Amino acid sequence: MGGGVVGLSVAYHLARLGVDEVLLVERNRLTSGTSWHAAGIVGPLRASMNMTRIAAYACELFPALEAETGQSTGFRRTGGYWLAREPARMRELRRIAAMGEICGLDVETLSAGEIAAREPCVDAAGLVGGLYVAQDGQANPVDVCMAYAKGARAGGVEIREGEACVGVDMRNGAVHGINLSSGEHVRCEKLVNCAGAWAPAVAALAGVPLPLQAVEHMYVVTEVINGLPDPFPVLRDLDGGIYVKGDAGKLVLGGFEAEAKVWDAQGADSEHPFLVLSEDWDQFAPFMRAGLERVPMLNEAGIAHFMNGPETFTPDSRQLLGESPFVRNFFVAAGMNSTGMMSSAGIGRALAQWVASGAPPMDLWEIDVARFDHRHCTRDYLTARMREAVADVFAMHWPLKQPGAGRDLIRSPLHERWRKAGAVFGAPAGWERPLWYAADQAERTLPHSYDAQPWWPIAEREACTVRDAVGLFELTPFAKFDVTGSDALAFLQQLCSGDTDVPAGKTVYGQFLNARGGIEADVTVTRDGENAFRIVSGAATRWRDLRWLRRQLARLGLQAEIADVTESEAVLGVMGPASRKLLRRLCNSDFGNAAFPFATSQRIELAGVALRATRVSFVGELGWELYVPTGDAVRVYDALTGAGRPLGLMHAGHLALDACRVEKGFRHWGHDIGPDETPLQANLAFTVAWDKPSGFIGREALLEARTADQSKRLTQFAVVDAHPLLLHDEPIYRDGRCIARTTSGARGFRTGLSLCFAYLPTRGGLDAALEGQRYEIEVAGERFALRPLTRPPYDPAGARMRA
Repeated sequence: MGGGVVGLSVAYHLARLGVDEVLLVERNRLTSGTSWHAAGIVGPLRASMNMTRIAAYACELFPALEAETGQSTGFRRTGGYWLAREPARMRELRRIAAMGEICGLDVETLSAGEIAAREPCVDAAGLVGGLYVAQDGQANPVDVCMAYAKGARAGGVEIREGEACVGVDMRNGAVHGINLSSGEHVRCEKLVNCAGAWAPAVAALAGVPLPLQAVEHMYVVTEVINGLPDPFPVLRDLDGGIYVKGDAGKLVLGGFEAEAKVWDAQGADSEHPFLVLSEDWDQFAPFMRAGLERVPMLNEAGIAHFMNGPETFTPDSRQLLGESPFVRNFFVAAGMNSTGMMSSAGIGRALAQWVASGAPPMDLWEIDVARFDHRHCTRDYLTARMREAVADVFAMHWPLKQPGAGRDLIRSPLHERWRKAGAVFGAPAGWERPLWYAADQAERTLPHSYDAQPWWPIAEREACTVRDAVGLFELTPFAKFDVTGSDALAFLQQLCSGDTDVPAGKTVYGQFLNARGGIEADVTVTRDGENAFRIVSGAATRWRDLRWLRRQLARLGLQAEIADVTESEAVLGVMGPASRKLLRRLCNSDFGNAAFPFATSQRIELAGVALRATRVSFVGELGWELYVPTGDAVRVYDALTGAGRPLGLMHAGHLALDACRVEKGFRHWGHDIGPDETPLQANLAFTVAWDKPSGFIGREALLEARTADQSKRLTQFAVVDAHPLLLHDEPIYRDGRCIARTTSGARGFRTGLSLCFAYLPTRGGLDAALEGQRYEIEVAGERFALRPLTRPPYDPAGARMRA
């Protein structure tokens, strides 16, 4: 659905894969939605490795597509600059430059003086520096579309213009066909929604919510400027919110503004092809001023054209890709956030491979449509987010920066209790969740930084209390699924790499794997009865994990029911050496090791409330997770805090929890493990039940890999005598050569170490990779020595959480 640059790319790549019977439907004419007025910038450098791989493919494909089809794409390399006005921005750019090195791009870090010397047309006043990316370029959006269309038709794709999808036929929760405005019914196995600004309307036909909003997006084109350099480099004045590019002797100036003007894709004028919206010089004025300041020759140029057209943005300014978690075989490629033409090559190839094979070709979690809750799709929420989301494309991407607009989407039943306790909330996955607890007003409003984090002393206070006494964590956002039915055990035995055929009350830590042995989910499974199981996974992956469960159940054809019970229970983490003493004060159950061993779960009554207590720990201390019916959560919380006060109980936030898990060497799905990593590579082979009679998805791939030399292995490092800010994707060097990137990192407050994970190339074994080697990490252009660790630095034997 959709004959713009993304839809045409998907169709073209499906044809290249040899997929038969591909139909592309465009309600008006090809390119007539938003593709025709795209600015045409091609910029391969992104903030993460996989997104850089997606974007960089355009630099390879566009010239090849032109050679293949004979249709010009207008692609040319011009080089481009990322400009910084503030020192903090420059630190951010140095981190991004490291990603360019990892991905093989030619990226230079420049001073303001070097930029001025290279580009006399740029006024470098007020700049502190920038990056130069040699691979930056541009292409003609309409020409790219026509080349895709020509290549797709040559591969057997049927393209229909002037027909709209007016209905989606569903069978058993899956796409079965579509109804066209011509009255024709088309039977189809899979539907790919590439309808751009109109994608939510197409999705609604199938009952699929889509978190995407169209806004008015503006740029101006000058008259021909005599003496304009050719090629003119792409300029991104990030702190000014603008971009400038050359266009056949003219300049194009545009930007990404706060308080973007929402456009109604279902309004009266939305059906018109090649739609141009009214000029708005008041809205555009800040960009014009910034452009005149940065490129003085604009002052002498007349404006030939003011372009205002619809463009689509998502709440987090990242694309929407993949199969909907709500309807099987309904795929989405939309919400390009003004990077549609540039992204089209990589997005089209990745989604075509996903559609054709039934699985994504690489880890695409950061743009997976399943990262959003259905509540992210309401008009009120999306309108609120557009106050920030458009500007966020060029805004500072501060570590742990939280959205300001569109908050309070999903609250725990204990939200007010956490707030009164001093919680400073973030909103990961839409849930309001305490990041830390402020002792006074000064700790509530801490500045952002790319250096030492001002919240570190607070998280240290909380982590050390968890080590010495008892901490109370908000864990309600955990995804929680109950699997029941006659085939529940058979289903989970197939799904989980661990053995779930255990006694009732036993909790199993394991992974759900794909056919390649990659980790699709990192979970605990608790057996609650003969045919009843509870699955717990991460908050952010709720809808992704539910999609995986449902797809596998349908594929296996087993008799089981999956119930999402995430919001029916609050979850309190009671963690620390005094946790047993605290629970004994409120409950008559025996919490001793013999009666309540590690990795078990029991139904108990605490403060008069029946609840589930599970003895596991993500922080590496003695502790329990308490699963409480939402209506009783406040009562249980009040009892715990009242009885815990004499024991030194302290509230502890998400950042302290993450620091503790890194010290324990615990992996985080989405950073340290994912679909491209196996349990063998992640040092999780201890979770695999190799010999269970049922087998499991991915077993054959693991068995083959088990006898082979592992190409990479997850390794933990400590920074030597320093505490740089460790996030993820920092390059790691072995004897001066870049050989890996970090997957996650944190400052450990119980050990006093700054720690990170990375997958090292380990042909010949891990010992050979570590022995006698000199390791370093680069953080914002500065190198630090690393010490590889063969065991987690905090309680490596796990004695504390099993005490």
